[in-house]
Parts: sequence; C-alpha cells; structure tokens
Amino acid sequence: MSHSFEPFSSPPLLLRDSHLADVGLWLLRRRRRFRIVGDSMQPLLAPGTEVLINPFAYRHHPPVPGDLVVAYHPRQPGLRLIKWVVRIEAEGCFLQGLNTAASTDSREFGLVPWEGIVGQVVCRFP
Repeated sequence: MSHSFEPFSSPPLLLRDSHLADVGLWLLRRRRRFRIVGDSMQPLLAPGTEVLINPFAYRHHPPVPGDLVVAYHPRQPGLRLIKWVVRIEAEGCFLQGLNTAASTDSREFGLVPWEGIVGQVVCRFP
C-alpha cells in the first residue's frame, strides 16, 4: 500500500449507540463484541463499556485517520487494543489512546501492521 496521510489532530469525541440493525448484524456474526478494560480510551469509553466492531471494514480499503479500531498489540500476541488511528503509512497505522497518560500505543511500540488490525469500532453495545 502506498497510503500516507497527515496526522489526524482531533481525536474522536463521540461514538453512536447501537441500533436494532447492529444487534442483527452481531447475531449474524457480522459484528464482534469487544469490552473496554483499561483507562486508555477515557473519556469516550470507560472500562466495562462494550462496543461492536466490524471485522470486514478494511477488506477493500485501509483505515483512515480518526477511525476507532481494535488491533493486536504488535509485541504481545493475543492482546487486543482499542485505539484511534492518528496516521496511516505504507507499513501500517499509528494508533494512540485518547488518555495518553494511561495508554500503551504506537508512541511506545510503533506502527501496527495492516494484518494487526482486527476491525473498525462502529458503535457502543447494547
């Protein structure tokens, strides 16, 4: 991929609530649930909040700066993180938490390769 975008300077401030269609897509396994564990996405997402992710969102195009994504930690296999996309480069995404004081993110581990992106966060759940 040859994508390179300027850093996204404004983090996401809102995430919509789920609709009946989102629940239907979850039941059809077109969405996955993900529970927030740490404080890195405060104040938008408190620990215990659940979100739905679209694991198919990036099949045909890469994430864009400003997207909320779930990704695998590049240095701790199996650990999944929720972050916002700050910058896109040819090798992957630069991800960051909203609460930078409590976030382990690309400032520490660098770019997350494309294959490490699990999906796009689409809404809160339920």
